[in-house]
Amino acid sequence: MADLNLGVIGNSSLGALVDRKGRICWSCFPRFDGDPVFNSLVNGGPDGEDPAAGFFDFALQDFARSEQHYLGNTAILITTLFDSDGNALEIADFAPRFRSRGRVFRPMQIVRQVRPVIGHPRITIRLRPTFDYGATRPQVTRGSNHIRFVGNELALRCTTDAPISFIASEVPFVLEEPFCMLFGVDESLAEGVVETARNFFDHTREYWTEWARFLAIPYEWQEAVIRAAITLKLHAFEESGGIIAAMTTSIPEAANTERNWDYRFCWLRDAYFVVQALNRLGATLTMEDHLRYITNIAAATADDDHLQPVYGITMEEKLVEQQVPHLRGYRAMGPVRRGNQAYEHIQNDVPGSVILAATQAFFDARIDRPGDAKLFERLEDVGRRCIRIYDKPDAGLWELRTMARVHTYSAAMCWAGTDRLAKIARRLGMTTREAYWRKHADTIRDRILAEAWDPAQNTFVESFGGSEVDASLLLLFEIGFIDASDPRFVGTVDAIGAKLKRGEHLFRYAIADDFGRPENAFTICTFWYIDALASIGRTDEARRMFENLLTCRNHLGLLSEDLDTETGELWGNFPQTYSMVGLINAAMRLSIRWRDAF
Repeated sequence: MADLNLGVIGNSSLGALVDRKGRICWSCFPRFDGDPVFNSLVNGGPDGEDPAAGFFDFALQDFARSEQHYLGNTAILITTLFDSDGNALEIADFAPRFRSRGRVFRPMQIVRQVRPVIGHPRITIRLRPTFDYGATRPQVTRGSNHIRFVGNELALRCTTDAPISFIASEVPFVLEEPFCMLFGVDESLAEGVVETARNFFDHTREYWTEWARFLAIPYEWQEAVIRAAITLKLHAFEESGGIIAAMTTSIPEAANTERNWDYRFCWLRDAYFVVQALNRLGATLTMEDHLRYITNIAAATADDDHLQPVYGITMEEKLVEQQVPHLRGYRAMGPVRRGNQAYEHIQNDVPGSVILAATQAFFDARIDRPGDAKLFERLEDVGRRCIRIYDKPDAGLWELRTMARVHTYSAAMCWAGTDRLAKIARRLGMTTREAYWRKHADTIRDRILAEAWDPAQNTFVESFGGSEVDASLLLLFEIGFIDASDPRFVGTVDAIGAKLKRGEHLFRYAIADDFGRPENAFTICTFWYIDALASIGRTDEARRMFENLLTCRNHLGLLSEDLDTETGELWGNFPQTYSMVGLINAAMRLSIRWRDAF
């Protein structure tokens, strides 16, 4: 049966997911939100039977077991397959990424290097892309050392030193010599396939190990943090600066719930948390790229327009949601969706997220293009939206489709936007503008304290005048709205633990929504709870929960969006940037300091 024990490879232009047998079961071309030419992850049967196409693997005769790991501190995935007689082969998978001619070279290409490591394994190369979301098979043409796959809007090429006839006809053969396969853009190679693959491997390995060397990691949980950081980097579409929420679409939040969403887009809220986490590790370039992305969005949005919560990776506004009829779904749990209706939602925390993401540009001396008066003026346009909408009903960060109300978190993020504008104005020496934004920040804060605090329950509530709690309230101290030591925040943490904690995990809320009551824990919320526990002094409890959550990662250290609290199984889109952000933040908060370690 399919599961999320998958590895991710990529190069900040495209990505792919590889299962434990070395099968590429998901990859979109020509970019993250493109056509999933490898789509078997969301086209399997309920009992795990394989679809006819939509994957790329090396089927090992008499397969017995596999081993899988990342090459240290890189995005290069190594899979070793063993047969029942002890023969074995190794697959090295990666997408090229390295510096060349003064820029980062990141072609639309996946490289697969295969070699025998024990005995003489017998394999079948099965390269079966589809087009149009599984609707059509490509036309196939052959050359002396390549195969082309041609569709209506896309043409792809696999260049290899393996026998072309063996690939085209899927002829089983004994693997006696190494070979490599470069799959992607329909272009000829400048050098031989072996030389190209070897150079790409060496340069890509060097790039990632060098990148990881400069991360400001905590003393504890270093491998987990580095893997999370690399995973976040793989989700950044470097060309535009957009950051996708996950590689996949339509992995359900829980079995047979139809909570199946397309996450291959840039949520401004999620992206803020990603750049914040990478900044804490000292990786500022992703933030600079994302600042360019949000600046372009802000510049293109009229003052009286609302900022969408989500945009395409090159700032597309319309992400029309539709069901894909030719894919059965993850374990046949459809529907498979393309696009996301959330682009139409009113989510009033978004302007604050934009301002928070841009704030560091005014205070961080490492940034190549620091914030200036011109950027501040653009952010003021965004801030005026905060003033207008902070007390208006919205869908909230949980994107409730039919349950609008004045959400406390949305209002608090509007406060955060105005608060940061006051601080930026002070930084720029704009005394009048500082006073203006501080006045509005104080007004919003007073209103939230009056409308969202429930003294009878001794907790903040999720909406103005409401009676329930949700996990977003745990972020009130994180954004600076309230001190962690404030009894009101301590009471809120206690209330959330009592109402939303299930075992060692946290639900985002406990009430029914448009699809019923949530069935699985929302992983980022557990990390938020861990952070909150640590902030109020319950460090031992926080460390215990954090260590437990680390055991819930898959065998490669990756997390999805959701988690079954009884079985520990991962659910939801994968890998989920939110979850990897939570891991980094919690590790940074809980780790002992380097100076105290020796």
